[in-house]
Amino acid sequence: MRFSYVMLPDYPVQESLATIERADELGFYAAYAADETWHKDLWLLFAAAAERTERIRFGPNLSPVTLREPTLIAQAAATLDELTGGRAEVVISSGNFGLLAQYGIDWTTTRPLSRVREAHHVIRTFLDERSITFAGEFYRYEGLFTFAEPVQPRLPVKLGAMRGPKSFQTAGEISDGVHHALSCTREAYDYLVAHVRVGAERAGRDWQELDIGAWVVFATGPDGAAAKQAARAMIGLYASAMPAEQLRRNGVEPESLTEIVAAVGAGDLARAYELTSPELAEKLSIAGTPQECAARIERDIAPTGVNHLILAVTDTALVRAFTGLTLPGVLGAADQLELIAEHLMPAFR
Repeated sequence: MRFSYVMLPDYPVQESLATIERADELGFYAAYAADETWHKDLWLLFAAAAERTERIRFGPNLSPVTLREPTLIAQAAATLDELTGGRAEVVISSGNFGLLAQYGIDWTTTRPLSRVREAHHVIRTFLDERSITFAGEFYRYEGLFTFAEPVQPRLPVKLGAMRGPKSFQTAGEISDGVHHALSCTREAYDYLVAHVRVGAERAGRDWQELDIGAWVVFATGPDGAAAKQAARAMIGLYASAMPAEQLRRNGVEPESLTEIVAAVGAGDLARAYELTSPELAEKLSIAGTPQECAARIERDIAPTGVNHLILAVTDTALVRAFTGLTLPGVLGAADQLELIAEHLMPAFR
């Protein structure tokens, strides 16, 4: 099982760089960040982290092809790959629906899966051949070229997917893997892996060679109750982006989130926290002492075929930035990474 750290790059830059450097020292597989306008630019952040690290990989998780042109994603990834000596990768999707709405884009009119499939072809071609002539439904190029060349023979390009089943099957069919965000139940991950396998086998591929990642809201510390409160403070923000089908696979009825979604839409995350029950937070996050977190992973994720845990570490600074709440007893991100390396990584080797 791989372990990676995914951040919302909203900390002071030097603090983020120090945390990434520590993740590298502790043996984390990758550092990922959201490629969204709401946050600091991940490409610049990871470029700055390149010379401060030796092994950890870098990339967007994920980059929205509705907003960021695919050849520009490939150009940035190839440049980052050179800077890091071959440690870059890319995860793409159509994008965060809430962010798209702020750009005046109705995601239901974008044909998201068809767009992502075509964007994957563009990125893969541009990375591998450094030129492209292509006339697609969404993207068109005539002799476009670049001098940005990856160091890796094949820079991984993966898909982010939440809804399913076609998105999961497409990932298995065409990409180097799939990262599935926000699910925390055995049912959800059995469903994911089953459909990734369908797509891979349809294309004559071995599904077990793909990177199948569980992106989860996560918090840990010796004070398990405090860690659970930290995760709970962020659940409303994340759950508001989950499709109804995915919520049901996680044991949550979409109608139960109506007031929470309204509070998030109004920008009142403190109110969303009040409305988020501990039971709901338990369903949609992994939080508690390291031992509690290990037991949850062992029960709900490890048996399914998922081979990569992508931990959205939630700490007191992140909670304060988003909700204004101060939660005592919650560890900082770097301290949580230390506990993950000490207690969780050895348990799932």
